[in-house]
Amino acid sequence: MTPVGVRPTAPCRTYDDLVAQVRAGALGPDPRTRRVAVAFTTRQAVRHDGRGTGYRNEVLSLRLAEAVGSCAVEPGELPDTALDDCVGADVARLLEHPLAAVRVAALDAYLMHITPHTPDHGALPTPLPAGSSLEKSEARARAVVELLDLPAGATVLVVGVVNSLLAALRSRGLGYVPCDLKGGVTEWEEPVVMDALAAAARCDALLVSGMTLGNGSFEPLREHALRHGKQLVMFAQTGSAVLPRFLGHGVSAVCAEPYPFFWLDGGPGVVHRYRCAGGAR
Repeated sequence: MTPVGVRPTAPCRTYDDLVAQVRAGALGPDPRTRRVAVAFTTRQAVRHDGRGTGYRNEVLSLRLAEAVGSCAVEPGELPDTALDDCVGADVARLLEHPLAAVRVAALDAYLMHITPHTPDHGALPTPLPAGSSLEKSEARARAVVELLDLPAGATVLVVGVVNSLLAALRSRGLGYVPCDLKGGVTEWEEPVVMDALAAAARCDALLVSGMTLGNGSFEPLREHALRHGKQLVMFAQTGSAVLPRFLGHGVSAVCAEPYPFFWLDGGPGVVHRYRCAGGAR
């Protein structure tokens, strides 16, 4: 198995604890002195060649100096006024914005600004080869699933259904319970459950999208993993700089993918992987 980074930076116990530390300037510059210069959204509709179903993505991104922080939203939910609210605003103000997506993107941008994904901060860059949208999706899925340390036959709760991730789990002989707030079925006509916490009880490990930061379901899942000693692996376009802060406090590993995401370009790309030292959870 390919090694991954093992030196998390200043782990935090809860999401609220992390936000409080940022607001207090305990982790870096006073957030009142850091202003967002650019706010933008990225929308995508995709159906990979050879797949029978497609999906849509929408992501809010905020530019803070050299860093970009992001939070995915349900397509069509983000009001146009959100971009105007963000441009020129300081991070402290945005951390109090009524929209969760704005708060998460601002936190992500700030943490990306002060702790970029580098080996010094515990990240190991993992290259994604150039290729079609499906080839890159499958390469990303392999990088994510490699972070799980499970025997064949174990069952994984997958929160945020990505068919390439499910296929990668199948290839390793792992069972899974697909979960997504939209419900429905997978590419293989498997039912998708909607209550992640209820499903977690019958799973050996959790593989969870960073989108849970934006919809408020991250903390209950983190607490479940911590309480029951289960692996919790995060795959994160949303909050890629946020989630490594929880390594050792419920999160066992993170595959962080800051903007620009793999689906935006057919050329080579990179994700950044983190794992707790010694495999600790």
